[in-house]
Amino acid sequence: MPDLSPAEFRRLGHQLVDWIATYLEHPEKYPVLARTKPGELVDALPAAGPEKGEPLDLALADFENVILPAVTHWNHPGFLAYFATSASAPGILAELLIAALNTNGILWKTSPAVTELEIVVLSWLRQWMGLPDDNFGIIFDTASTASLHAIAAAREMAAPEVRSTGRSHRTLVLYQSEHAHSSIEKAAIALGIGQENVRKIPADADFRMKIADLEHAIRRDLEAGRKPFCVVATVGTTSTTSIDPVREIARCAQHRGLWLHVDTAYAGSAAIAPEYQYILDGAEMADSLVLNPHKWMFTPVDCSVLYTRRPEMLKRAFSLMPEYLRTFEDTRMVNLMEYAIPLGRRFRALKLWFIMRAFGREGLAAIIKDQCAMAREFAAWVQSDDRFEVVAPVPLSVVCFRLRGSDEANMQLLDSINAQGEAYISHTVLHGRVVLRVAIGNIATTRATLKRLWKHLQEAPE
Repeated sequence: MPDLSPAEFRRLGHQLVDWIATYLEHPEKYPVLARTKPGELVDALPAAGPEKGEPLDLALADFENVILPAVTHWNHPGFLAYFATSASAPGILAELLIAALNTNGILWKTSPAVTELEIVVLSWLRQWMGLPDDNFGIIFDTASTASLHAIAAAREMAAPEVRSTGRSHRTLVLYQSEHAHSSIEKAAIALGIGQENVRKIPADADFRMKIADLEHAIRRDLEAGRKPFCVVATVGTTSTTSIDPVREIARCAQHRGLWLHVDTAYAGSAAIAPEYQYILDGAEMADSLVLNPHKWMFTPVDCSVLYTRRPEMLKRAFSLMPEYLRTFEDTRMVNLMEYAIPLGRRFRALKLWFIMRAFGREGLAAIIKDQCAMAREFAAWVQSDDRFEVVAPVPLSVVCFRLRGSDEANMQLLDSINAQGEAYISHTVLHGRVVLRVAIGNIATTRATLKRLWKHLQEAPE
């Protein structure tokens, strides 16, 4: 079967764009959380694919009737769980072009635009965030992948023999807060560091890494003959969005010759607002830093940015140029495949470019500041009700709170809210207690959204 004719593509394309526009106008007409049971979608679809092609109208009908009921709507204004990854209209339009061009930025010459637009866009973003000019940027799919690359570069600096032998002369040790994201520990597993060599440093009452405990852990490992090589500071921890004391951690890392990686996957975007650049205090001393525009810059998944002051270590860790990829050299030519595990690269910079141009720094900063203000307002509502308590500081757009009472009562409240279909919230555990989280970051979330949620929370049974 040949591809769709231009006429048929236009017909279906217009139909899909109309559907998307209607969906973005009123995503709240769907229950935010999918209500299907495990395996229900699998059972609803044929066990084998069609032998002969079918009209795409049939697939679109099945999308509406079978697929859509199994979708949890991250673009729903009531999606307040985890960290929102809402896709804005400019980013969605860019994704259409990305798919149509179908470029693969293996080398510079395989699509110069993929590489050079990435360089330009990440320079703009670096300037907006107030990061130093010497930061080299590269786009990955998620922060998990970006952090793995950063830790691999740290390993390369500390133990270059690992690249060829697969082992280090001394046991490498990585340090993180007890509230660091699980992707850091996963990276240590994948890179052969091992979970036993990940030190989870205790946090203070505001859930920030304790410097004294970090320094003590490093001294203890040195005395035991181990090789401390990397410390990870978090700006915007997953549970509470707490901000580690990056500058103090950076001084400790520099004194001991450790690589400092700053995980600011969620919170980093806030630094484009001058009022919130303080969250990156000390980050200019970091060896690497990650942030996710697909979280708080309304970029469709996936788009994660890694900056590093030591791109030579990233290149030394991953550069491997087979003969069939060798090309001419030019001082301005960059082959991003030499700085990463993936050979192929999507044109992710295009959607970030569209968004930055459509909103501008001021537009994005205004949304972020307003969402932080909404979080403070929601926290004030919680504090005004004696049945509830706020259990962590609210530096950005996440509120951690709980119903005064048992963990079971809080989980029942969570399930009750999520079952109603208007909002989806998540939970965590702090100091051994179940805590509810409201994470404001969806571009469509309004104060009316939060007022409805608060009303449902107040209606919880005694």
